[in-house]
Amino acid sequence: MPRYKLTIEYDGGPFVGWQRQDNGPSVQQALEEAALRYCGQAVVAHASGRTDAGVHAWGQVAHIEIDRGDPPGKVRDAINFHLRPLPVAVVSAEVVGDDFHARFSCRERSYVYRILNRRSRPALEAGRVWWVKGALDAEAMHAAAQELVGAHDFTSFRAKECQAKTPHKTLDELVVTRRGEEVEVYARARSFLHHQVRNMVGTVVAAGEGKWGPADIRRILLACDRAQAGQTAPACGLYFLRAEY
Repeated sequence: MPRYKLTIEYDGGPFVGWQRQDNGPSVQQALEEAALRYCGQAVVAHASGRTDAGVHAWGQVAHIEIDRGDPPGKVRDAINFHLRPLPVAVVSAEVVGDDFHARFSCRERSYVYRILNRRSRPALEAGRVWWVKGALDAEAMHAAAQELVGAHDFTSFRAKECQAKTPHKTLDELVVTRRGEEVEVYARARSFLHHQVRNMVGTVVAAGEGKWGPADIRRILLACDRAQAGQTAPACGLYFLRAEY
């Protein structure tokens, strides 16, 4: 049966997350139901990574199998037709081999977290950024963030409900930059713990507010205690950027 790799973007605001759940609509459900209406076949969409409620995506990757063997462009356009008016779109589709798996074949995942740093609340970007009206020092945030790069026990940045077998992860990059009124935090790793990116962002924001320095971030990391780290940044500012294979 032909297998298709789909690159997807979505606004996570209306959804309970990527994964199907009983308490509301999910992106996975929207994609699977659109595919069913297109081809008359029940499909299962496997994603490169599960996003939480309210988290967005520019480059989520999923794979599905459809037995009718249509060309990728037709698959993309037909699914998009049936996704309307939901804020989900298949950006590209391609045929892949049976050995490709969106989750297990993925070598690297990256996220971007967007912070609107100004006194006035967002009007056009409401629900798509974290509004922080107090001044943030992006250079201080970046310096503090470098303490988290590398292989560590990330218990201090792990959600209580995280189901990962181990808190040990290798963070390849954590970069903080400012573009005018927006501060962006870019994170890259093979995989992440539940809420790891949002917890790291909440912690380095405290550094940007002058509450902590690099030594404090190192102390928090070594404490292996979630209570020592900063707040969990809101879901609305987080974007799944890309998956590499």
